Amino acid sequence: MPIHKLREFLDSHAVRYFVVSHSPAYTAQEIAAAAHVPGKELAKTVIVSIAGKMAMVVLPASRQLDFELLRNLTGVQGVELAGEKEFSGLFPECEIGAMPPFGNLYGMDVYVSEELEEDDEIAFNAGAHTELLRLSYENYKKLVHPKVAKLSLPLK
Repeated sequence: MPIHKLREFLDSHAVRYFVVSHSPAYTAQEIAAAAHVPGKELAKTVIVSIAGKMAMVVLPASRQLDFELLRNLTGVQGVELAGEKEFSGLFPECEIGAMPPFGNLYGMDVYVSEELEEDDEIAFNAGAHTELLRLSYENYKKLVHPKVAKLSLPLK
């Protein structure tokens, strides 16, 4: 597992987690299929810029970010999708697009779509396009302290 920082963090908090290896996959839907995880249970991490500051939005793989809802939540009109060049250096131990939703480890605010609270577990990329990490949603929430709100729409 390439993301030692996350493993050490979880181990230091005595959190039980599972690593799921799968064939290389790059989109959230491909990952869900490769790892045999329902799209609504797989969390994807979207990096956004909120008034120039990087933040994470965590959504079910089967949903898409509603930027207007995020703008209303933050009270900031300057909310946009961050480009890979803007954030790639923030996650040196991760493959681009495989960042785990632990913004607290990177000094970033984390916003979670409320649909993820419907499941007992959360599964997400673990720093590589060939591994997922699965743990209880309650443990995730206790460790990350995300802002949970309505943030997503069904995929078009």
